[in-house]
Amino acid sequence: MVATVAGLWTGARLLADAVVRLARRVGLSELTIGLTVVAMGTSTPELVVTSDAAFRRLGDIAVGSVVGSNIYNLAFVLGVVSLVRVIPVERSLVNRDGIALLASALAGAGAMLDLTVSRIEGLALLGLLVGYTALLLRRGAGPEPSGTTDPGSGAGATRAPPDAGAEADREAVPVAAATDRAAFRPRDVALFTAGLVLILVSGDLMMGAASELDPRRRRLRLGDRGAIVAAGTSTPEFAVSLVATRRGSIGVSAGNVVGSNVFDVLGIMGLGAMLRPLSFGAVALESVAWLVAVSAAIVAALWTGRQLSRPEGGLLACSGLAWWVLGLLGLVG
Repeated sequence: MVATVAGLWTGARLLADAVVRLARRVGLSELTIGLTVVAMGTSTPELVVTSDAAFRRLGDIAVGSVVGSNIYNLAFVLGVVSLVRVIPVERSLVNRDGIALLASALAGAGAMLDLTVSRIEGLALLGLLVGYTALLLRRGAGPEPSGTTDPGSGAGATRAPPDAGAEADREAVPVAAATDRAAFRPRDVALFTAGLVLILVSGDLMMGAASELDPRRRRLRLGDRGAIVAAGTSTPEFAVSLVATRRGSIGVSAGNVVGSNVFDVLGIMGLGAMLRPLSFGAVALESVAWLVAVSAAIVAALWTGRQLSRPEGGLLACSGLAWWVLGLLGLVG
Protein backbone atom coordinates (compact mmCIF):
# COMPACT_ATOMS: atom_id res chain seq x y z
CA MET A 1 0.00 0.00 0.00
CA VAL A 2 2.87 2.40 0.81
CA ALA A 3 4.44 1.77 -2.60
CA THR A 4 1.15 2.50 -4.39
CA VAL A 5 0.73 5.80 -2.52
CA ALA A 6 4.28 6.79 -3.50
CA GLY A 7 3.50 5.88 -7.09
CA LEU A 8 0.34 7.97 -7.09
CA TRP A 9 2.18 10.94 -5.56
CA THR A 10 5.06 10.81 -8.07
CA GLY A 11 2.84 10.19 -11.07
CA ALA A 12 0.52 13.07 -10.22
CA ARG A 13 3.44 15.47 -9.81
CA LEU A 14 4.82 14.53 -13.23
CA LEU A 15 1.43 14.77 -14.89
CA ALA A 16 0.44 18.05 -13.22
CA ASP A 17 3.73 19.76 -14.08
CA ALA A 18 3.33 18.85 -17.75
CA VAL A 19 -0.29 19.97 -18.09
CA VAL A 20 0.37 23.27 -16.28
CA ARG A 21 3.08 24.14 -18.82
CA LEU A 22 0.70 23.36 -21.68
CA ALA A 23 -2.15 25.35 -20.15
CA ARG A 24 0.03 28.40 -19.56
CA ARG A 25 1.15 28.33 -23.18
CA VAL A 26 -2.45 28.49 -24.44
CA GLY A 27 -3.19 31.46 -22.16
CA LEU A 28 -5.30 30.09 -19.29
CA SER A 29 -5.25 31.94 -15.96
CA GLU A 30 -3.64 30.37 -12.90
CA LEU A 31 -6.96 29.80 -11.12
CA THR A 32 -8.47 28.20 -14.23
CA ILE A 33 -5.42 25.96 -14.54
CA GLY A 34 -5.95 24.79 -10.96
CA LEU A 35 -9.70 24.27 -11.43
CA THR A 36 -9.36 22.31 -14.66
CA VAL A 37 -6.15 20.70 -15.88
CA VAL A 38 -4.43 20.31 -12.50
CA ALA A 39 -7.64 19.16 -10.79
CA MET A 40 -8.31 16.58 -13.47
CA GLY A 41 -4.72 15.40 -13.39
CA THR A 42 -4.58 14.96 -9.62
CA SER A 43 -8.02 13.27 -9.67
CA THR A 44 -6.77 10.54 -11.99
CA PRO A 45 -6.20 8.10 -9.06
CA GLU A 46 -9.86 8.45 -8.02
CA LEU A 47 -10.87 7.91 -11.65
CA VAL A 48 -8.84 4.71 -11.91
CA VAL A 49 -9.99 3.33 -8.54
CA THR A 50 -13.67 4.18 -9.09
CA SER A 51 -13.75 2.80 -12.65
CA ASP A 52 -11.99 -0.38 -11.56
CA ALA A 53 -14.39 -0.78 -8.62
CA ALA A 54 -17.40 -0.23 -10.89
CA PHE A 55 -16.23 -3.00 -13.24
CA ARG A 56 -15.74 -5.33 -10.26
CA ARG A 57 -19.22 -4.49 -8.88
CA LEU A 58 -17.66 -2.99 -5.72
CA GLY A 59 -20.01 -0.03 -5.40
CA ASP A 60 -19.03 0.67 -1.79
CA ILE A 61 -15.40 1.22 -2.77
CA ALA A 62 -16.34 3.26 -5.86
CA VAL A 63 -18.55 5.62 -3.87
CA GLY A 64 -16.29 5.58 -0.82
CA SER A 65 -13.31 6.61 -2.93
CA VAL A 66 -15.11 9.65 -4.37
CA VAL A 67 -16.87 10.83 -1.22
CA GLY A 68 -13.99 10.02 1.09
CA SER A 69 -11.43 11.74 -1.13
CA ASN A 70 -13.59 14.85 -1.31
CA ILE A 71 -13.93 15.07 2.47
CA TYR A 72 -10.21 14.49 2.86
CA ASN A 73 -9.42 17.15 0.21
CA LEU A 74 -11.65 19.84 1.66
CA ALA A 75 -10.95 19.24 5.32
CA PHE A 76 -7.42 17.87 5.69
CA VAL A 77 -5.65 19.02 2.50
CA LEU A 78 -7.14 22.53 2.40
CA GLY A 79 -6.73 22.80 6.17
CA VAL A 80 -3.04 21.90 6.13
CA VAL A 81 -2.41 24.25 3.21
CA SER A 82 -4.10 27.06 5.19
CA LEU A 83 -1.78 26.33 8.10
CA VAL A 84 1.24 26.74 5.81
CA ARG A 85 -0.05 30.10 4.54
CA VAL A 86 -3.24 32.11 4.91
CA ILE A 87 -5.14 31.59 1.66
CA PRO A 88 -6.60 34.76 0.11
CA VAL A 89 -9.19 33.85 -2.52
CA GLU A 90 -10.41 35.66 -5.59
CA ARG A 91 -14.00 36.80 -6.00
CA SER A 92 -14.67 34.21 -8.72
CA LEU A 93 -13.57 31.38 -6.43
CA VAL A 94 -15.95 32.62 -3.74
CA ASN A 95 -18.97 33.28 -5.95
CA ARG A 96 -18.84 31.04 -9.02
CA ASP A 97 -16.70 28.12 -7.88
CA GLY A 98 -17.92 28.06 -4.28
CA ILE A 99 -21.47 27.66 -5.57
CA ALA A 100 -20.29 24.95 -7.97
CA LEU A 101 -18.56 23.12 -5.10
CA LEU A 102 -21.69 23.08 -2.92
CA ALA A 103 -24.01 22.35 -5.85
CA SER A 104 -21.92 19.35 -6.94
CA ALA A 105 -22.01 17.91 -3.41
CA LEU A 106 -25.80 18.34 -3.29
CA ALA A 107 -26.19 16.81 -6.76
CA GLY A 108 -24.14 13.79 -5.73
CA ALA A 109 -26.13 13.43 -2.51
CA GLY A 110 -29.39 13.58 -4.45
CA ALA A 111 -28.24 10.85 -6.84
CA MET A 112 -27.16 8.62 -3.91
CA LEU A 113 -30.29 8.89 -1.76
CA ASP A 114 -31.76 5.62 -3.10
CA LEU A 115 -28.41 3.83 -2.49
CA THR A 116 -27.85 3.45 -6.25
CA VAL A 117 -26.36 5.77 -8.86
CA SER A 118 -27.96 4.74 -12.16
CA ARG A 119 -26.64 5.26 -15.66
CA ILE A 120 -29.13 8.07 -16.27
CA GLU A 121 -28.01 9.81 -13.08
CA GLY A 122 -24.39 9.29 -14.11
CA LEU A 123 -25.10 10.87 -17.50
CA ALA A 124 -26.74 13.85 -15.80
CA LEU A 125 -23.73 14.34 -13.52
CA LEU A 126 -21.37 14.22 -16.50
CA GLY A 127 -23.51 16.78 -18.32
CA LEU A 128 -23.21 19.18 -15.38
CA LEU A 129 -19.42 18.77 -15.41
CA VAL A 130 -19.22 19.50 -19.14
CA GLY A 131 -21.24 22.69 -18.68
CA TYR A 132 -19.14 23.86 -15.72
CA THR A 133 -15.85 23.15 -17.50
CA ALA A 134 -17.01 24.98 -20.63
CA LEU A 135 -17.87 28.00 -18.47
CA LEU A 136 -14.44 27.94 -16.84
CA LEU A 137 -12.56 27.71 -20.13
CA ARG A 138 -14.64 30.47 -21.72
CA ARG A 139 -14.07 32.90 -18.86
CA GLY A 140 -10.67 31.76 -17.66
CA ALA A 141 -8.29 33.10 -20.28
CA GLY A 142 -5.90 35.91 -19.47
CA PRO A 143 -3.34 36.69 -16.77
CA GLU A 144 -4.17 37.12 -13.12
CA PRO A 145 -2.25 37.55 -9.89
CA SER A 146 -0.78 34.48 -8.30
CA GLY A 147 -2.98 34.43 -5.23
CA THR A 148 -1.91 37.78 -3.76
CA THR A 149 -4.96 39.73 -4.90
CA ASP A 150 -7.28 40.96 -2.20
CA PRO A 151 -10.74 40.61 -3.76
CA GLY A 152 -12.23 42.97 -1.23
CA SER A 153 -9.88 45.86 -2.07
CA GLY A 154 -10.57 46.32 -5.76
CA ALA A 155 -8.79 45.13 -8.85
CA GLY A 156 -5.04 45.09 -8.66
CA ALA A 157 -4.82 45.54 -4.89
CA THR A 158 -2.36 43.25 -3.18
CA ARG A 159 -2.38 41.71 0.24
CA ALA A 160 0.56 42.02 2.59
CA PRO A 161 2.70 38.91 2.96
CA PRO A 162 0.98 36.59 5.45
CA ASP A 163 4.16 35.15 6.92
CA ALA A 164 7.89 35.58 7.03
CA GLY A 165 8.53 32.89 4.43
CA ALA A 166 6.35 34.54 1.81
CA GLU A 167 9.11 36.85 0.50
CA ALA A 168 11.41 33.95 -0.28
CA ASP A 169 8.59 32.11 -2.03
CA ARG A 170 7.66 35.14 -4.13
CA GLU A 171 11.24 35.50 -5.31
CA ALA A 172 11.00 32.04 -6.85
CA VAL A 173 7.70 32.69 -8.62
CA PRO A 174 9.00 34.70 -11.63
CA VAL A 175 11.51 31.97 -12.46
CA ALA A 176 8.84 29.28 -12.21
CA ALA A 177 6.42 31.36 -14.29
CA ALA A 178 9.02 31.91 -16.98
CA THR A 179 9.64 28.19 -17.14
CA ASP A 180 5.91 27.47 -17.37
CA ARG A 181 5.52 29.87 -20.31
CA ALA A 182 8.27 28.08 -22.25
CA ALA A 183 7.34 26.09 -25.32
CA PHE A 184 5.75 22.72 -24.75
CA ARG A 185 8.61 20.37 -25.50
CA PRO A 186 8.71 16.63 -26.30
CA ARG A 187 10.11 16.18 -22.80
CA ASP A 188 6.79 17.41 -21.40
CA VAL A 189 4.92 14.82 -23.47
CA ALA A 190 7.20 12.12 -22.06
CA LEU A 191 6.67 13.33 -18.49
CA PHE A 192 2.91 13.49 -18.99
CA THR A 193 2.85 9.94 -20.37
CA ALA A 194 5.10 8.60 -17.62
CA GLY A 195 2.99 10.25 -14.93
CA LEU A 196 -0.26 8.92 -16.36
CA VAL A 197 1.10 5.36 -16.67
CA LEU A 198 2.46 5.49 -13.11
CA ILE A 199 -0.92 6.67 -11.80
CA LEU A 200 -2.84 4.00 -13.72
CA VAL A 201 -0.59 1.18 -12.48
CA SER A 202 -0.53 2.46 -8.88
CA GLY A 203 -4.29 2.99 -8.83
CA ASP A 204 -4.95 -0.58 -9.98
CA LEU A 205 -2.54 -1.96 -7.36
CA MET A 206 -4.22 0.12 -4.66
CA MET A 207 -7.61 -1.21 -5.77
CA GLY A 208 -6.36 -4.78 -5.38
CA ALA A 209 -4.77 -4.04 -2.00
CA ALA A 210 -8.00 -2.48 -0.69
CA SER A 211 -10.00 -5.52 -1.78
CA GLU A 212 -7.59 -7.88 0.00
CA LEU A 213 -7.92 -5.88 3.24
CA ASP A 214 -11.54 -6.93 3.68
CA PRO A 215 -11.14 -10.20 5.65
CA ARG A 216 -8.44 -8.77 7.90
CA ARG A 217 -10.48 -5.61 8.53
CA ARG A 218 -13.44 -7.65 9.70
CA ARG A 219 -11.23 -9.57 12.11
CA LEU A 220 -9.67 -6.36 13.43
CA ARG A 221 -13.03 -4.52 13.59
CA LEU A 222 -11.73 -1.84 11.22
CA GLY A 223 -14.11 0.22 9.11
CA ASP A 224 -14.86 1.12 5.54
CA ARG A 225 -12.23 0.59 2.87
CA GLY A 226 -13.25 3.99 1.52
CA ALA A 227 -11.39 5.70 4.39
CA ILE A 228 -8.20 3.82 3.51
CA VAL A 229 -8.46 4.36 -0.23
CA ALA A 230 -9.49 8.02 0.16
CA ALA A 231 -6.31 9.00 1.97
CA GLY A 232 -4.18 7.27 -0.64
CA THR A 233 -5.92 8.68 -3.72
CA SER A 234 -5.86 12.19 -2.19
CA THR A 235 -2.07 12.27 -1.90
CA PRO A 236 -1.66 13.87 -5.36
CA GLU A 237 -3.96 16.77 -4.40
CA PHE A 238 -2.07 17.16 -1.15
CA ALA A 239 1.33 17.13 -2.86
CA VAL A 240 0.42 19.55 -5.64
CA SER A 241 -1.50 21.99 -3.42
CA LEU A 242 1.23 22.08 -0.77
CA VAL A 243 4.03 22.63 -3.26
CA ALA A 244 2.01 25.25 -5.19
CA THR A 245 1.32 27.14 -1.96
CA ARG A 246 4.97 27.21 -0.96
CA ARG A 247 5.84 28.51 -4.44
CA GLY A 248 3.24 31.28 -4.15
CA SER A 249 0.79 29.83 -6.70
CA ILE A 250 -2.31 30.17 -4.52
CA GLY A 251 -4.66 30.02 -7.51
CA VAL A 252 -3.32 26.61 -8.52
CA SER A 253 -3.41 25.37 -4.91
CA ALA A 254 -6.96 26.41 -4.00
CA GLY A 255 -8.30 25.75 -7.49
CA ASN A 256 -6.84 22.24 -7.42
CA VAL A 257 -8.81 21.29 -4.29
CA VAL A 258 -12.10 22.88 -5.37
CA GLY A 259 -11.81 21.65 -8.96
CA SER A 260 -10.88 18.12 -7.87
CA ASN A 261 -13.98 17.88 -5.69
CA VAL A 262 -16.30 19.07 -8.46
CA PHE A 263 -14.62 16.73 -10.94
CA ASP A 264 -14.77 13.75 -8.55
CA VAL A 265 -18.51 13.98 -7.85
CA LEU A 266 -19.75 15.01 -11.29
CA GLY A 267 -17.17 13.39 -13.54
CA ILE A 268 -15.76 10.35 -11.79
CA MET A 269 -18.93 9.18 -10.04
CA GLY A 270 -20.88 9.95 -13.22
CA LEU A 271 -18.47 7.93 -15.37
CA GLY A 272 -18.44 5.05 -12.89
CA ALA A 273 -22.23 4.89 -12.97
CA MET A 274 -22.18 5.00 -16.77
CA LEU A 275 -19.84 2.02 -16.85
CA ARG A 276 -22.00 0.08 -14.39
CA PRO A 277 -24.70 1.32 -11.95
CA LEU A 278 -23.21 1.80 -8.48
CA SER A 279 -24.97 0.14 -5.54
CA PHE A 280 -23.81 0.59 -1.96
CA GLY A 281 -24.89 0.30 1.67
CA ALA A 282 -26.87 2.89 3.62
CA VAL A 283 -23.86 3.59 5.84
CA ALA A 284 -22.29 5.55 2.96
CA LEU A 285 -24.95 8.25 3.41
CA GLU A 286 -23.23 9.29 6.64
CA SER A 287 -20.13 10.31 4.70
CA VAL A 288 -22.27 12.02 2.06
CA ALA A 289 -23.94 14.13 4.76
CA TRP A 290 -20.50 14.97 6.17
CA LEU A 291 -19.31 16.04 2.71
CA VAL A 292 -22.28 18.37 2.22
CA ALA A 293 -21.72 19.87 5.69
CA VAL A 294 -18.00 20.47 5.11
CA SER A 295 -18.66 21.97 1.67
CA ALA A 296 -21.25 24.35 3.11
CA ALA A 297 -18.95 25.35 5.97
CA ILE A 298 -16.05 26.17 3.64
CA VAL A 299 -18.22 28.15 1.24
CA ALA A 300 -19.66 30.10 4.17
CA ALA A 301 -16.17 30.81 5.51
CA LEU A 302 -15.03 32.08 2.12
CA TRP A 303 -18.09 34.28 1.67
CA THR A 304 -17.68 35.93 5.06
CA GLY A 305 -13.91 36.35 5.20
CA ARG A 306 -12.69 35.96 1.60
CA GLN A 307 -9.78 33.93 2.98
CA LEU A 308 -9.00 30.81 4.97
CA SER A 309 -7.08 31.77 8.09
CA ARG A 310 -4.73 29.55 10.08
CA PRO A 311 -7.27 28.93 12.91
CA GLU A 312 -9.86 27.92 10.31
CA GLY A 313 -7.27 25.74 8.62
CA GLY A 314 -6.47 24.05 11.92
CA LEU A 315 -10.14 23.28 12.54
CA LEU A 316 -10.51 21.90 9.03
CA ALA A 317 -7.42 19.70 9.32
CA CYS A 318 -8.56 18.32 12.69
CA SER A 319 -12.04 17.58 11.36
CA GLY A 320 -10.58 15.79 8.35
CA LEU A 321 -8.27 13.71 10.51
CA ALA A 322 -11.15 12.91 12.88
CA TRP A 323 -13.34 11.76 9.99
CA TRP A 324 -10.56 9.53 8.64
CA VAL A 325 -9.92 7.89 12.04
CA LEU A 326 -13.63 7.36 12.68
CA GLY A 327 -14.03 5.84 9.22
CA LEU A 328 -11.05 3.56 9.75
CA LEU A 329 -12.62 2.34 13.00
CA GLY A 330 -15.97 1.80 11.35
CA LEU A 331 -17.78 4.44 13.42
CA VAL A 332 -18.86 6.48 10.36
CA GLY A 333 -19.67 5.41 6.82
